[in-house]
Amino acid sequence: MQKEQQINQVGDLASRWATSRVRTIPDFPKKGIQFRDITTLLADAKGFRKAVDELVQPYVGVSIDKVAGIEARGFILGGAIAHQLACGFIPIRKPGKLPYRTIGESYQLEYGEDRLEMHEDAVRSGDLVLLTDDLIATGGTAEAAIKLIRQAGGTVVAACFAIDLPDLGGAQKIRDMGVEVMTLCAFAGD
Repeated sequence: MQKEQQINQVGDLASRWATSRVRTIPDFPKKGIQFRDITTLLADAKGFRKAVDELVQPYVGVSIDKVAGIEARGFILGGAIAHQLACGFIPIRKPGKLPYRTIGESYQLEYGEDRLEMHEDAVRSGDLVLLTDDLIATGGTAEAAIKLIRQAGGTVVAACFAIDLPDLGGAQKIRDMGVEVMTLCAFAGD
């Protein structure tokens, strides 16, 4: 149980620290949205290092074969996490961005549908995968990524994010899929 608690939360001090380094931009990309911008966290050398260290720490000693990062900020965190865990990295992208044969998974947006793809050979049957992105909101993108990894025969060990918007229910949606969720900090609202 202690390991599960450790994976689900980084602690109050780390959470306050991460929250203080995220910039909020009101009314972006549309009126009423509070955009949580991690570029300020990434621009701070010590902040970026600490964020990666906090996201990696629960998985040190866990046998992870690949880290999958969701386009585009998930690439930044995912590449650094994969390096620290000494494992491979899988880019999960929007359609038409990958040069080799792909498999894909569609998901619903507030207005319409989108799709994620990865190379068909990115995950081998039995691979243990850690999924990452900058933020979990409604969970649609992460849900599609998990389905895509599972479709390829991989097992998603956990999903980690810098930011959780718990009022939108995405982290719980991912937990309901049987995947542990770890975040650095949370912001109320959307």
